Amino acid sequence: MSRMAPLLENNDWSTHGFTPVPLGVPKAQVLLVTCLDHRLDPARMFGLEPGDAPVIRNAGGRVTDTVLTDIAYLGFLAGAVFSVEGPLFEVAVIHHTQCGTGFLADTDFRDRAADATGVSPQTLAASKVDDPAVTVAEDVERLLTSPLLPRGATVSGHVYDVETGRVTMVVSAREPATTVPGSAIPNHD
Repeated sequence: MSRMAPLLENNDWSTHGFTPVPLGVPKAQVLLVTCLDHRLDPARMFGLEPGDAPVIRNAGGRVTDTVLTDIAYLGFLAGAVFSVEGPLFEVAVIHHTQCGTGFLADTDFRDRAADATGVSPQTLAASKVDDPAVTVAEDVERLLTSPLLPRGATVSGHVYDVETGRVTMVVSAREPATTVPGSAIPNHD
């Protein structure tokens, strides 16, 4: 029997009383970027319902080139399809304790992972989360300095503790720095 069979039975049960969510602007106006670790359930962590917030998940919850293009597309979609003007949304980057990507700090482990996956050791090293407070701050900065961050979006950074279930804000919501016209000095409104 397929391992999906019990999950499909659960799905059959969950369709009773199902109400579809129309396509539209997410109610919470927050976009979550987090790890694919099965111990993290963003809906449960934040009390979200379908239609509240999009979630982008990958190994470590790192802000990769793919994540940047996904965020840019969602920003474009909000403006082009839903005519959203003004503050767009907050991108909340969430890393967590005991992340499996932390093993990538070990050179031997990283080299074996590179052989097994075909991903370069340098790319794997860049995806590790061995100190989530540090890596989430790095990813917030990457977003804030990216030209792909939609205009009007803010970015915050958080760490989820897998032992307690608590999410702690590490970096408060910020807008990207702008350059004052006629000057090379950034303006941090």
